[in-house]
Amino acid sequence: MSRWSGGRTLGAVAILFSFLLAGCAARLGSEALTPVAASVGGKTMQIYVATTRERDLSQNAFTANLANALNFARFSVSVPPNHKSGNIEMPTATPDPERDFAVVDRAALSESEFRQAVTHQNHTHRKKHKVFVFVHGFNNTFQESLFRITQLQADMKIDGIPILFAWPSQGRVGAYEIDKQSANYSRDYLMALLTMLSSNSEVSDIMVVAHSMGAMLTVEALRQLRIEGKGRVIARLSRVVLAAPDINARTFRTNVQAIGPLKPPLLVLVSKDDGALRASSFLDGGIARAGDIDVDNPIVREAALKEKVQVVDISRLAKHDDLGHDRFVSVAVLYSRSHEKALRYRNTAGTFIFTDDDTFIRPVDIGDRVAQ
Repeated sequence: MSRWSGGRTLGAVAILFSFLLAGCAARLGSEALTPVAASVGGKTMQIYVATTRERDLSQNAFTANLANALNFARFSVSVPPNHKSGNIEMPTATPDPERDFAVVDRAALSESEFRQAVTHQNHTHRKKHKVFVFVHGFNNTFQESLFRITQLQADMKIDGIPILFAWPSQGRVGAYEIDKQSANYSRDYLMALLTMLSSNSEVSDIMVVAHSMGAMLTVEALRQLRIEGKGRVIARLSRVVLAAPDINARTFRTNVQAIGPLKPPLLVLVSKDDGALRASSFLDGGIARAGDIDVDNPIVREAALKEKVQVVDISRLAKHDDLGHDRFVSVAVLYSRSHEKALRYRNTAGTFIFTDDDTFIRPVDIGDRVAQ
């Protein structure tokens, strides 16, 4: 911990303490998954689930225990008429679909039913379709991650089938190490899901968005796919986004090198003032995280160019939690309005800054170097 000055150590302890206090707040229970009648003025999103959480047969819900195989489900989630982009209008014990996100239908699926639902969309007239896979982060309950992917799908307006890959986070701040083990346990199952999707010719694009510790899980899955010679699966991924990745920065570059360049480049969303990652770094002996690297650092710029990675600072965007760990939600909101402005950089490696003005995204000045 030599890299930490006394003041910075105290600051990290203060952040960790506030993180623990936040974790003590009342959390949404599984009762939020009980179906209610949909709102007349709201819109309903169909969310598919592949999870390594154990199924609770008595409530048709999922626990924080490890399952010995992937479990599958479908949830219909109602978005309230008063929904504000970027927000999750979190329900109480009795969801009100006029004001809250609310489950209006749910069904357990077998693997064959899930495969049929997400890879064979017979009710459409299109031959091919897109899928959007979301891998949640640390300290997330199942219901919280379900409502998060619903919010992302509603705000990003992605023309694709949303799939939540839910791993068994304990939903407790004090369970960081347990969550890390559960994420690692889930690696092969995420590989299996991506392999399933990529092997079907009716799926045109596979977009993967992974947040926090879910980014660590995703990187490990991609790395193992490459090691096992399954590059075809990786090649079928149309976009991989790591949002605030809670990954040891010392090993991140090694893993990126093992995975190899992606087309378009791996997109890494970072923020220098992410309090949750600062606390994570403190717990890991002061080692920086990949999600809080500095895009103004020439070493970072050179590494991004060499490894053909796109690193984007989102520090200027609005926070959606006290620690600034959920800023990627602001990117999702902007995506639906301004993603065409970012298309010019879609295949460009290097370091960038998301702005809160009409430019949307701009490259960091790299002198006479030109990103390729």
